Order: sequence, then structure tokens, then C-alpha cells
Amino acid sequence: MKNTVVTFKNAKNMNEKLTMLTAYDYSTAKLMDDAGINGILVGDSLGMVCLGYDDTLSVTMEDIIHHTKAVARGVKNSLVVADMPFMSYQTSVYDAVVNAGRLIKEGKANAVKLEGGLEVCDKIEAIVKASIPVMGHIGLTPQSVNAIGGFKVQGKNEEAARKLINDAIAVEKAGAFSIVLEGVPSKLADIITDKVSIPTIGIGAGARCDGQILVYQDMLGMFDDFTPKFVKKYECLGDKMKEAFKNYIDEVKDGSFPSEEHGFKIDDDIIEKLY
Repeated sequence: MKNTVVTFKNAKNMNEKLTMLTAYDYSTAKLMDDAGINGILVGDSLGMVCLGYDDTLSVTMEDIIHHTKAVARGVKNSLVVADMPFMSYQTSVYDAVVNAGRLIKEGKANAVKLEGGLEVCDKIEAIVKASIPVMGHIGLTPQSVNAIGGFKVQGKNEEAARKLINDAIAVEKAGAFSIVLEGVPSKLADIITDKVSIPTIGIGAGARCDGQILVYQDMLGMFDDFTPKFVKKYECLGDKMKEAFKNYIDEVKDGSFPSEEHGFKIDDDIIEKLY
């Protein structure tokens, strides 16, 4: 059954946990969809794990559209959410609606995600009024890495914690159908989850969130530039991939690959006529 924004809202009401992962290509998205994931985020994290940037700030609308189209082609049942990249919505309400529309129309996403609390609620409201579902994102917001002084846990003092609670309430009021809580102390995330009626999707925000999301290269051990504390590695595919690549190199060099079974045949009488 196709996951929709209604699926997400109903899951919270029924106390059913939601599952999300990032994906950036057709084959990975298809595998996740076949496994039964509720939602796939085409995150601007692609800047770091796919394009090799130090942060997400250099990711463009064209990057996100390109990868979202690939993911959407591999998905039948998962909700596809596309990240709105840095400066695609901060500049004006008009830009926010136009760029959100591009992600739906060109990228074939089902919803968009943008970062921020009270300061972006006018954009959220306008995008929702354009019939585009919005997922919010507060706490550690990677697009604000320069403003918040790095990739740090947010909401650790009373003032900052109250701001996050107010941000979550405002994002819900603006019309978001769900909200990502990133790098938020678990007990604070618990309070936020209880105070909003839309599902919270945690990443480094504890187990009481209504759902969880991880970057798939992190949870499969494919990206080792750094590993956040909140990541659990379900596999170490990076090591297995390197071993497979090495075996391929060795077999090509020693002549054992390709073998006869990997080749195609032609009648000998045709070959004889070629000499």
C-alpha cells in the first residue's frame, strides 16, 4: 500500500513507528521500497556522502531534482520526500513555493522538507497552501552549520530547549505533516513528541520519537569520513565492497576473470572463414 502523508499522520494516532532512510539513486531506492520502508528522503546529505563536499551548503536544486527523479522511478510504496537545498527557500516566500513546486513537478517527489522553526513558518504555510506537503526539520539543522557553530546537539539549555518546543508547535501550526528532530536530547524530544499531533522523525533524538531516519551509507558502513554518535551500523558493507573490488582486480590481473562461462560463443566454421 502506498505511503502518504495521511499514512504518517495515522501512524502517530495508532502508535505505530515510522521508518525512513535516505536514498539518492534508483537501485538503492528500489531495494528500500521492496523492504517496506515507510519513507525515503532524498536528503541534501547527498552533498557529503555522494558528492564529497564538507557540508550540505553547496547542494543545488538541480542536484536534488536529478537524484529525486532517480529515486522516484525506483519506488512504488514509499513516501518520497525531497530536501529543499540551502538558499532555495530562505530568500523569499515566492522562491520557496516555486522551488518546492519544482521538486514535486520535475523531481516527482511526494513531499518536500525544509529546515528551521518560527523563522520559516511563512514559507511552510505558503507551500502547504500550494497543495505541497511539507516535512519540517528542527534541532541540528545542517544548513545552519555556520550559524550554530558546527554539528552540535541543540536545545541543551532552558532557553534553547523552550525555543525548540515553540518551533515544533509553530511548524505544526503552519501546516507541516511531520517534523524531523535532529541532534536533540532524548528527554526534550520526548516533550516535543507529546506536544505536537504530527509525527516526529528522530535522528539522534531518542527512541520516543514517532519514527526514525538515518543516512543509509552511515547505517551500512559505507561512509567512514566520520560517524555520528547516533548511528548504528547494521552492516559493514564498505569493508565487503572493498574486498570485492580487490578480488575483481586480482582476478583480472591473473587472468581468471572472465572465464569461459562469462563469454559468448560463435560457430567455429565462421571463425575459420575469418583467417
